[in-house]
Amino acid sequence: MVERAVIFVIQYAGYLLAAGFLVYLLHKRQLRRLKGIAAYLISLIAIDGIARPYVLYRYGYDSSQYQYFYWTTDLVLVLCAFLVVCDFFRRATTHKQEMWHYIRWVLGFVLILTMGISVLTLVKNYTHLFGSYFIIEFSQNLYFACLVLTTLLYIMMQQIESTDEELQLLVCGMGIEFAGPAASMALVYLVAGAGEGFVRDVASLVLIPACNLGMLMTWFYGVAQSSKSKAASAPSVGTDSELAPAVAD
Repeated sequence: MVERAVIFVIQYAGYLLAAGFLVYLLHKRQLRRLKGIAAYLISLIAIDGIARPYVLYRYGYDSSQYQYFYWTTDLVLVLCAFLVVCDFFRRATTHKQEMWHYIRWVLGFVLILTMGISVLTLVKNYTHLFGSYFIIEFSQNLYFACLVLTTLLYIMMQQIESTDEELQLLVCGMGIEFAGPAASMALVYLVAGAGEGFVRDVASLVLIPACNLGMLMTWFYGVAQSSKSKAASAPSVGTDSELAPAVAD
């Protein structure tokens, strides 16, 4: 009973925080500036907060329909996250267009390479290439690729001495998000056998939602602090009497 309550709190705290963050961006008129993050939040709420619970309620946790739907939408979410990472790279190189021209080709190559590795992993069993096996393999490999890219992005920002503190927190938040799936997959391989199913359940129900919650909290804090800093540094507008020219005696 206690375990179910903890899982419920962690999961729905994440959904509420994502919705609250989206409302905050709308209220502060930041949706256009942070459109990549806004799109990711919408997909996260629509898939993880609405679609998955509906399929779970209708078919059950152990059903093949839910398992296939979960991993298919997991691939959709990680592809959305990959696009957010690409947007972070673009923002970090705003004043270095030549660097961005090179990096965007590298990012495209990483995506193609990850897909190719996933295909080669399953090439021994031809039938696995056309089902949930490929989706799961590609999704997991892309999570690891995104984690590496996020780490490299953070290191790159230190090397170019980026002063965008908001972006640094956004990148750290994304690192927290990718840490969950990476850690869960490592644990699955570590305890392969009798405890594998238990580890997968703990990862999908607790570890990954907890990391997702950590990401959202970091993002929310970073954007809120940036808004406060910009408001504090903005020049104050005087009253009409202060702006009026002095009258000569």
